[in-house]
Amino acid sequence: MRRRRQWAVVWLLSPAGLVMAVFSVAPVLFLVFTSFTDYSQRTLFTGEFGMVGTRNYADMFNDPEFWKSLVRSVLFTVAMVAGSIVTGVGVAQLLTRLRTAMRMTVTVVLIFAWAMPNVASSLVWKWLFQPGYGVVNWLLTQVHVFGDMTNTDWGQNASLAYLSIWSLVVWQAVPFIALTLYAALTQLPLELPEAARLDGAGEWRVWWSVTLPFLRPTLLLVTIMSVIWDFNVFNQIWLVSAGGPDNATSTLGIFAYKTAFVSFRIGQGAALSVITTAILLGITAVYIRNLLRSGEDL
Repeated sequence: MRRRRQWAVVWLLSPAGLVMAVFSVAPVLFLVFTSFTDYSQRTLFTGEFGMVGTRNYADMFNDPEFWKSLVRSVLFTVAMVAGSIVTGVGVAQLLTRLRTAMRMTVTVVLIFAWAMPNVASSLVWKWLFQPGYGVVNWLLTQVHVFGDMTNTDWGQNASLAYLSIWSLVVWQAVPFIALTLYAALTQLPLELPEAARLDGAGEWRVWWSVTLPFLRPTLLLVTIMSVIWDFNVFNQIWLVSAGGPDNATSTLGIFAYKTAFVSFRIGQGAALSVITTAILLGITAVYIRNLLRSGEDL
């Protein structure tokens, strides 16, 4: 009977396991294999390739553009995660103070923003900042603080391109973070902040000493997930600025795409993808370690 139960579990899990093997494990294994070859445009037509060992990785580590892209990715990820978390925490706190009707309205708006495909929202975002007829440029011009912004091309100015992409990613990330943190806040025992207030603590002290420690596991979870998502941001950057101007917004994702599918150095692009995956696995390992140390269940 025990063996039958064990085989029953295996049979029940096998469909999902087969799907994961075909669509997740196999592509990753092929990616790792490709990173040790000289796959190129020639290979796509002839099928011929050769094994080059670790030469692709050595070329990547010796390429100054790789290190520039890595630094851009790290700094931009920090900025996007910080903006998303701070805004998400603020919106979550706001939801706890709204009346039922207004809270439901804000929640529905957040869900609609979250459900919008990032390609569609990125294109709409680019139109909002379009020179000549962009709504944002028109509004900034009407403020009469920044001068005439009507014909400003945000994608051709490094600082403005970063600002536009940053605001887009934060806008897309806030709904998930806010709703997740709000769900955690609803589980906070009311007697804890009330006891702190009776002891003379102000609202800021209550939040810092009571609310924040209670939110720490959830906050750590959304932070790590945000780091993974933002480190892999591609659609938003490519559709808004295409990595320009002069590669100023070229992160690892953009660099890998151009290496593999513009220059057709597919082997080097695969090596770069493996390096990116290894970095994200390291970040995930740090999260799991901290989770286990805090005593939370996986």
